Order: sequence, then structure tokens, then C-alpha cells
Amino acid sequence: MENLTRLLLRVLVILALLGALMGLCQAVITSLIVKGGEEVTHPISLIVEDRVLIQYKVVGGNVNALQFSINLPNGTVRDFGGSGDFSYSFICDYEGEYVLQFVNTDQTEMYVTLDYEVQHYIFGIPQMLFMTIIIVLACVIGVAAFVLMGKTY
Repeated sequence: MENLTRLLLRVLVILALLGALMGLCQAVITSLIVKGGEEVTHPISLIVEDRVLIQYKVVGGNVNALQFSINLPNGTVRDFGGSGDFSYSFICDYEGEYVLQFVNTDQTEMYVTLDYEVQHYIFGIPQMLFMTIIIVLACVIGVAAFVLMGKTY
């Protein structure tokens, strides 16, 4: 009975850790349908120093007829032209909403699979590593305070 309780406890801990780790993932995969002669936009809110990877794949129609551009918060537009497979990474210089813009210049409908990943950085350190360092420092300070308080009695 004791072994069953330990096994159940281990399974619950592993499931809780998996749930927490899945919540840390900041990748987004979405599908867009861009009809002939139309435009579809997808906004992304970013802050300064975010690392962004944008990838998409086009299925259907003339894949080179899909024009892709990114509208930056400062009003600049980065035009990447047409391509069926696309990959681009950058570091954010401006905080705000970046708008991914897909324009179908063909008359046939296109199916776009968009995949983007955002990594947040704080003081040049990945956010998760920064939070881990803060937690470790808080634990060390807590243990040191406990030891110091124990010596006064």
C-alpha cells in the first residue's frame, strides 16, 4: 500500500510539472485562409529585446502570389515579397504591436500555416533563467536568515 501511495504521489508531481512546463511555452501555431485578392493581418504584441522567429508555409494556388510584410509600431513596413516557405528572426527594437500582413495577389484561395515563437529577455537574460536566478537568490537569502536567526538563541 505504501508503494502505491508513493507511485501515485510521483505521478501527480510529474503531471503537475508537465502542466507547468507546457505553460512556459510561448510558441504559437495558427492557420489562416487568404482568399483571392484579399488581405489578412495577424497582430503580435512585443516588448524591447524580445527575440522573435516567424515561419510560414503556403498551400494551394500560386504560392509566390502571397505577399508578406511586417508593420512595425514606429510606422516602418518591412516587405518580404512573395514566397511559399518563409523564415525570419529578429530582435525587437520597439515596444508595441507588430502586424503580420498577408496579401493574396492571385485569384485562388491559399491556406497559410503560421508559426511564430517569442522569447522574452530581461537585462539580456532569457526570462525563465532570470526568474530562476531570482528564486534561487530568494531561497539562499531565506536559508541564510534562518541560520542567522538560529544562532542568536
